[in-house]
Amino acid sequence: MITDSHCHLASARFNEGEAAEIISRADAAGVKRMVTLATCLEDIEANLELARDARVKAAIGIHPCDVHNAPDDAVARLATFAGDARVCAIGETGLDYFHPAPEGWDEMNFRKRQRDFLTSHFELARDAGLNVVIHTRDKEGSRSFEDALEIYSCFSGKVRAVFHCFISDWELGEKVIAMGGLVSFGGVSTFKNAHAAKDAAARCPAGSFMLETDSPYLAPEPVRGKRNEPAFSMHIAERIAILREETLRELAAHTESAVDGFFRWP
Repeated sequence: MITDSHCHLASARFNEGEAAEIISRADAAGVKRMVTLATCLEDIEANLELARDARVKAAIGIHPCDVHNAPDDAVARLATFAGDARVCAIGETGLDYFHPAPEGWDEMNFRKRQRDFLTSHFELARDAGLNVVIHTRDKEGSRSFEDALEIYSCFSGKVRAVFHCFISDWELGEKVIAMGGLVSFGGVSTFKNAHAAKDAAARCPAGSFMLETDSPYLAPEPVRGKRNEPAFSMHIAERIAILREETLRELAAHTESAVDGFFRWP
């Protein structure tokens, strides 16, 4: 058994009414649990509805690329859902310096709003007794990652964070883990030229990382280019087990333990 620790089952890229089939295909493939993430206020209810299935939990947050659309009190509105038993984390939140500032915003102000929202997500997680799922992305370098790590450092010991879709050098992953956080590996880690992600996956201590698809995006080899879905987590697990010279059972044992601890999955 493995868990897809990061997917977007309410995405418009999935057909309406298809979620039950997607969950069943995952279950049949050995992916017995899924964490589906809301990225704006408008899709919280859809994700919570999916989490009525015992195999699914939901995380709620405002994606950094959507902070300009979100009202100033968006995180306060998230707080009204944080006590729902179906909610297992706060996020997806984070910092995205890859996409340009939207119309009407300059780069400096847009990035500041992202940082302010990320800080507010951490505050909410601390108050709710939950952990945080973080997105970072840069055109080059690792500025967004380092800025997110700096904000995380203010909450380390009170809140844990997972830096999802980890594709950076091991040195950055090591900093996250040193703070008590986790990283998670998805489809990119199976790509032929993903040398940094593969090296990090091989070097991460057992219990310090999770597996994910980020579906419907970034399908792994050997289904790269297709629409991604949680069932494809098994391809990622198989590739990472080989990288780590572990059996699939051994890999599943410690990644599932990491999921249980981070998401407090009963």
